[in-house]
Amino acid sequence: MRVALVHHWFVTRGGGERVAACLGSLFPQAELFTLVAEPHAIPPGLAGRALHTSFLQRLPLARRFHRHMMPLYPAATESLDLRGFDLVLSSDSGPVKGVRVDAGATHICYCHSPMRYLYDGYEAYRAGMGGLTRGIFTATAARVRRWDVAAAGRVTNFVANSDYVAARIARWYGRESTVIAPPIDLTQARQAIPGEHYLAAGRLVPYKHTELMIVACQRLGRRLRVAGAGPELARLRRLAGPETAFLGELTTDALWNEYARCRALLFAADEDFGMVPLEAQACGRPVVAYGAGGSLETVRGSGPAATGVYFKQQTAASLAEGILAFEAAESGFDPGVAHAWAESFRTEVFLARMRAHILTVLPAAAAAMSPPPDTFAASAAQ
Repeated sequence: MRVALVHHWFVTRGGGERVAACLGSLFPQAELFTLVAEPHAIPPGLAGRALHTSFLQRLPLARRFHRHMMPLYPAATESLDLRGFDLVLSSDSGPVKGVRVDAGATHICYCHSPMRYLYDGYEAYRAGMGGLTRGIFTATAARVRRWDVAAAGRVTNFVANSDYVAARIARWYGRESTVIAPPIDLTQARQAIPGEHYLAAGRLVPYKHTELMIVACQRLGRRLRVAGAGPELARLRRLAGPETAFLGELTTDALWNEYARCRALLFAADEDFGMVPLEAQACGRPVVAYGAGGSLETVRGSGPAATGVYFKQQTAASLAEGILAFEAAESGFDPGVAHAWAESFRTEVFLARMRAHILTVLPAAAAAMSPPPDTFAASAAQ
């Protein structure tokens, strides 16, 4: 049996790349397919495998500006040559669910999210674009959306990373999916004496709403440490006062130290799943989260086993109220309860569930699978 592992692009290392690495660990001989790739972004567990890229790889600046290549996504995806593969596993938050496979081949798509900028986030993304970019996006989005819906119809079986995403797959694609939460690398978890500051962590991009955390902490006179880099950095620096410290993009070890030492993690995104809150909880720290989307599945906001609190609206005022609500109940949060909750999302759980699901869909895949591991090396997914 020939197995192909398809991931939308390898240009940074994040949660999607961790999922791809874990899927790859199940099939050691699987070949890699992607639209564009940077060598440094290939997870160590996938390094050295046969790697196939689309024609976008040869275009100047395509790797740096891959998100601007949307009008070319359909052609680039369909240019990937998957003839002769019996099982195709795609890890997708973009277009690669649309790869062409042989008649009779099985295609299982692990969907991190339908492309938000084509569906429920269309107007918000469009409003944030410059004139030329907005014009090109407006002229081409409907065509790409139609192609994406048709491409979803060719997938044999969908797996969603959350109930939230499963509902979006059903809404936009008319397809059912099995929910399997992505893997959290708990080998990095640690605990420390927490400080008096709050933490924001993740890419500094508009939908993360880091500005809400900065403004809320300013209003309350609370210290905030911001871990991450991205295109929003300059704007956020102009907004911030002396109580906000920007840490930049941290090493894995430094980031987990920040988790362990914060008073609580602040999380303002309407996220499809959200690994960052679970990483903080793995270190015993509670989360003040926007009560929508994936956070409703990763943070327990009430009851005796609560691991955080929700705030109701994506505004600085609502987040400030959430911080005060957390502080009023702070003594009731148990680091051990938070860690135990995060344990239920550990990598081994993901691997076991994906292994069982793949064999349910295609029992013959057992011949190409690696034996069930006792543990999964953290380095393979970082």
